[in-house]
Amino acid sequence: MNDEEYSKIIEAGKIASQVKEEAIKLVKPGAKLYDVAEFVENRTRELGAGVGFPCNISLNDIAAHYSPSYGDNSVFSEEDVVKLDLGSHVDGFIADTAVTIDLSGKYSDLKKASEDALNTVIKEIMPEMNVGEMGKIIQEVIESYGYRPVSNLSGHVMHQYSLHSGVSIPNVSENTKDTIDVGDLVAIEPFATDGFGQVVDGKDVYIFKYLRSRPTRLPAARNLLRDIEQNHAYLPFSERDMAKIDKHYKTGLKGLMMAGVLYGYPTLVEREHGMVSQCEHTVLVTENGVEVTTK
Repeated sequence: MNDEEYSKIIEAGKIASQVKEEAIKLVKPGAKLYDVAEFVENRTRELGAGVGFPCNISLNDIAAHYSPSYGDNSVFSEEDVVKLDLGSHVDGFIADTAVTIDLSGKYSDLKKASEDALNTVIKEIMPEMNVGEMGKIIQEVIESYGYRPVSNLSGHVMHQYSLHSGVSIPNVSENTKDTIDVGDLVAIEPFATDGFGQVVDGKDVYIFKYLRSRPTRLPAARNLLRDIEQNHAYLPFSERDMAKIDKHYKTGLKGLMMAGVLYGYPTLVEREHGMVSQCEHTVLVTENGVEVTTK
C-alpha cells in the first residue's frame, strides 16, 4: 500500500463517520426511512466520496439489506430498533460502518452487546491473527450479555472496488486457517440477537450487484443496463437508483435478474424474529494492531 492509497482509505473513513453521526440525528419517530437513506447517500457525495453501497436501514428483526425503495413512505416508530449501515469510497477504497439506534429504549443491553463485542475484538487484533479467534472473542462478549451472536453473518476483508474479497470475519468461533495481515482493510460487524442466532432470506430485494453483460429484449432492462454498466459496475446499488433512470424500473430489474445480469440481495431476517443489534467499524491492519478508519 502506498501513501496515496492510504490517504484515500483514511478519507473514506472520515466521510463515512461524519455522515453516520449526522444521520443518527435524523433517525427519530415519524421520520421517513426514505429521507434518511437519501440524506446518507447525497451527503456522502457532497463530502467528496462515492457511495460504497446503498444505505441499509434495517428495523427490529431485519438484520440487513433493507434499503428504502422509491416511494417508500414507512416511518420510524417509538418501538423500533434501527440498524443504520452505510458506506463510502474514495477511488474504490471503501469504508463500511454501522450503528444501532434504540428508539424504544428497551434494548440498551442488546445494543451494548454488539458494541462491546466490536470494541473488544478491535483491541485484540494483531497481524496474522486467525479470524476464528476473532469470532471467538465476539461470541464470548455477546454471550456474556445473555444474547446470541448471529452465526451466519460476518465481517469481511475489502479490496479496491470490492466490498467482499474472500476472507470473512465470523461472529462465532470457527475452525479455520484464514488470517488477516498487515495492509488488510477489514469491516468487522458483530450482530447480537435475543432470537435463534441465525438469519434467513426474506422475500424482498432492494439491493443489487452487477454480474455480467447479457443481451435483453426489454427496453426498460436495456435502459437500466446502460446506466449500471457505466455507474454501478463494481459496487452494489439500490432499487432507488434505478427508479431515477426508467419508470418501468421494477420490470427492468426483474428482467435483468432473470437473465443472470444482476444478483439481488434479499433482506435478512432473524430466524425466530428476534430483535437484532449491529455495530461496525472498518479497520486497517498495521504492524502494531489496527487503525480504525471510521471513528
